[in-house]
Amino acid sequence: MGSSPEFRLLGPLEVWVGQRATPVRAGKHRVLLASLLLRANRTVGVDELVERLWEGAPPARTRGTLQTYVMRLRQTLGDPAIIRTVADGYQIQVPTERVDVFLFTDLAARAERARTAGNLVEAAATYTEALDLWRGPALADVPSELLHREEVPRLTEQRLRVLEQRIDVELVMGRHAFLVSELRALTGEYPLRERFWGQLMLALYRSSRQAEALDAFRQVNRLLDEQLGTPPSAELRALHQAILLGDPDLAGPPPAEPVSVSQPSAEVPAQLPADIADFVGRADLVERITELVAPREPSTAVPIVTLSGPPGVGKTALAVHVAHLLRDRFPDGQLYVDLRGYAPGPAPSSVDVLARFLRALGVAAEQIPLDTDEQSTMFRSLLSGRRLLLVLDNAAAPDQVRPLLPGDPSCPVLVTSRDDLRGLTAMNGARRVALTALAADESVALLSGVLNGRSAALDRTELAELAELCAHLPLALRIAAAHLAGAAGDTLAGYRGALRAQGRLGGVTATVAQAYAALPAASRRLFLLLSLVPGPDFTAYAAANLAEAPLAETERQLARLVAASLVREVEPGRFQFHDLLRSFAAERLAAESSAEDREAARVRLLDFYLRTVERCAEVLYPDMQRLPPARRAAPVRLPTISGHQQALHWLDTERANLTAAIQHTAHSGPAAAAWQLADAMRGYLWLGKHVTEWLTTARLGLHAAHAKGHQLAEAAMHQNLGTLHWTLGDYQTSLEHYNHSLRLYRLLHNTDAEAGIHNNLGIVYLELGNLAEAKEHFTRCLDAKRAGGPTDGGEATVLLNLGLLAAHTGELTEALDLLDEALRTSAAHGFRASQAGSHNSIGMTLRLRGELDRALEHHTRALRISQELGYRETTAQVLEGIAWVYLEVGRYTEAIEHARKAEAELADGGDQQITTTVRLALAEAHLRLGEHGHADEQYRRALATARRIHFRLAEAWTLLGLARTRLAAGRPDEVPELCRQVLLITRSAGMRITEGSAHAELAAAHLDLGSPAEAVESARTAVAIHRQTGHRPGEARALHVFGLALDALGRRAEARAAWRDALALFAQAGMPEATTLRELLFET
Repeated sequence: MGSSPEFRLLGPLEVWVGQRATPVRAGKHRVLLASLLLRANRTVGVDELVERLWEGAPPARTRGTLQTYVMRLRQTLGDPAIIRTVADGYQIQVPTERVDVFLFTDLAARAERARTAGNLVEAAATYTEALDLWRGPALADVPSELLHREEVPRLTEQRLRVLEQRIDVELVMGRHAFLVSELRALTGEYPLRERFWGQLMLALYRSSRQAEALDAFRQVNRLLDEQLGTPPSAELRALHQAILLGDPDLAGPPPAEPVSVSQPSAEVPAQLPADIADFVGRADLVERITELVAPREPSTAVPIVTLSGPPGVGKTALAVHVAHLLRDRFPDGQLYVDLRGYAPGPAPSSVDVLARFLRALGVAAEQIPLDTDEQSTMFRSLLSGRRLLLVLDNAAAPDQVRPLLPGDPSCPVLVTSRDDLRGLTAMNGARRVALTALAADESVALLSGVLNGRSAALDRTELAELAELCAHLPLALRIAAAHLAGAAGDTLAGYRGALRAQGRLGGVTATVAQAYAALPAASRRLFLLLSLVPGPDFTAYAAANLAEAPLAETERQLARLVAASLVREVEPGRFQFHDLLRSFAAERLAAESSAEDREAARVRLLDFYLRTVERCAEVLYPDMQRLPPARRAAPVRLPTISGHQQALHWLDTERANLTAAIQHTAHSGPAAAAWQLADAMRGYLWLGKHVTEWLTTARLGLHAAHAKGHQLAEAAMHQNLGTLHWTLGDYQTSLEHYNHSLRLYRLLHNTDAEAGIHNNLGIVYLELGNLAEAKEHFTRCLDAKRAGGPTDGGEATVLLNLGLLAAHTGELTEALDLLDEALRTSAAHGFRASQAGSHNSIGMTLRLRGELDRALEHHTRALRISQELGYRETTAQVLEGIAWVYLEVGRYTEAIEHARKAEAELADGGDQQITTTVRLALAEAHLRLGEHGHADEQYRRALATARRIHFRLAEAWTLLGLARTRLAAGRPDEVPELCRQVLLITRSAGMRITEGSAHAELAAAHLDLGSPAEAVESARTAVAIHRQTGHRPGEARALHVFGLALDALGRRAEARAAWRDALALFAQAGMPEATTLRELLFET
């Protein structure tokens, strides 16, 4: 062939050779060709092609038929070589610019680069060129349900995003009047796509049609409420408010200015430290770095700029200053981290840094992977298409930087380091900017700026000599200026003489030494002791405990250190060292104090951390089993922790310091502090789902305990890791750690701790669907708790779990007895979290019994407690329980509202198990509202999660929900298989209530499929099970179906008797089905 064919998928499939179209008439051939083209120049496996061609129903000679299709397709294309046979499948070889799907992507990227560079005319034209490739719905005549389900939505979404971007550019260019009619059509075609509504409102407003813009908002507000029950997004509401107020910013920037097309998300990270107010000099470097970070000519490579130079030369200050100057060019945010490459102690790991970045970008804590590679992949994916700036401060080696690099050229990276990081230059294309000392005039300007009014009285020649003595290093200059500004009796000449006397020292060291010497003795001692802090910052409380000094006195000494520029107050009440100053202090401390004194100070600091964490633990989770507190002789100065919010705030702000303390002590001692802190933090890390820090601290605690041969601590750390992996839904790893912990506790004859592990194991087995094993572990726990006589109330949790287990097995009366006892015990000992859990579980059990008013009362009490505690997961569970009650009484709108509130509580992270059950409530609400598609989607998502984490209880509930949905959607033929899967789980697990409900759905399906006799048998089984368990709503529903099946067999009298019994149960519970039964009895 002459030129290679041109392939078009964005519309009906077309093949063009030159000016001639080559028809691909057979539908299977079009499926095959489309599947190959979507992965052009890559191998498509035989199995994948078979699935797309025959979708689960392949012919007898599958491979032979596929080979025939490939042969005929080659003949149609006229070039046998274009489709290659490879080891595992086939590969079509074609330049990507000859396939419209890839050409569209390339044009869109070119348009985005033009927009970023401010070339709006070119951007609009290129966006239009890309959109013009679309001739209709993608793959319009390709008969593959799988392709239309997996590929077409992705392609369609890409088209809509490009369309939004083109309209954004044209709005900036002032074409608002011409866009109105197009946007009205788009909001009609895509009524739930809020971005088009926002663009329409803006176009109308800029066309002096404010009333119509406001009316557009009313339309979308009403539409979203009616169809989804949700308000417009925060962005759309903000635009509406701005239009109401006539905000002048809505007029838009002038066309010549480069603009941001994409709207940043509601949570844009802004992590840059504060810029230096009196930053001077470096104008040439600022210009050069700006050009490297945001080049005029677009590139496919990520701009990486490393600022290298000696300590004290001002690398961090320059990087932060440039980043602030460029903020407007990166509207999707700025990320910053101090990698502490030169600080004593371990640097933050890539896992911890990436987790911090991912949280800042809106990823829920429990969705963050624990593996560095997986985190990096997620990070790069999130940054794709964004315009965001990264500042990586104090990197010691390229390996610290590489996992943190984005993949998108619109996300440049600024790195600071004492080293030149040549590996980053060689392997990653980084551009190096070397910093040297300030120029003489810049040094004098910096001194004058810091000295302010006093500099006017100083001779410029004297300032120049002082700058020379400071080696023109910014850090040294600031310390010198701070010393002169605060030392009323010192003359410049005297200070210069003192610096000359230390001429053998470097500029920074000399000025630090002079500033240190000028301090009062107490301030000097505190300055040196602060070098022992292992974390990134410290508070006055930490400093007071280090120095063993009163808090007020310590605050005065810290103020002196800040005034001398030896310590920075980075935010109110939080202080930091420059690495160089920390090193100076550590060297002086080693020279001027004994090892015993240093160790005593370090222990005082660790004791402060541990005692405060333990105080927070007593407030937040008093009933959680923990290691016994260590004996302490010295008093500790603790901050006031009187409530849940104070405890959470303290732990949130100190999390990085506590993690650093555990890292330091695990490797350098005292080792006991590592496992004690890790154990005390377990409940907090669980509450906040800080899984990366949790894994780090628990592993370090285990390492320290194992190294010291401390079996009790080792057992506690295995328990810690078991709980972490249970939270993540990794039941197998959780069981391994719990069983290891159990063996150790048995060796130690620690029956109380052993009881706690039995409770943990019971929870895992409960969720795995092994209810008999769960009951055995719960019972062992309870027996052990009660064996020693009067208890401390620790049995409340296991009573709660036994009650839940009894509810799942259908022993509802026993469940209520156990849960009532759990409630009394937790109330007697002030265990508020257990009280909330008990009320919630009682509410669930009463709902299953049909006592819906009482159920709602208990759920409401649980909600009040959980909200007071600030426990979002418990609150989500309670809101879910309330949603189920509202579903039973027919208040569907309130049900879906509470289900969505539950979902919102988990937006920042939650156990996979809780997230799954909340999704079930939301799905059921959609089902009761007749929204079968939404219900089916939610159920399928829940099923995928339940199966992935082996949450067997939820798998059974989800399959049952899918069966109900398919039945309601008129697909009864799919129900028997779903019910069969439910029954396999419930019969092995002993889930009697779910088993009975599955038989009821099976009966309804048999009835719809024309098998009333089979329906009667299934319904009879359902009625019997529900009567045995006391699940009255289930019994009523089963009786309803039972009557319908009997009536279909002509057994009218028996049917009416069943319906009367059903009516009595529905009416007693106050359920809306009572009306249906009355009508049914009246009609028959």
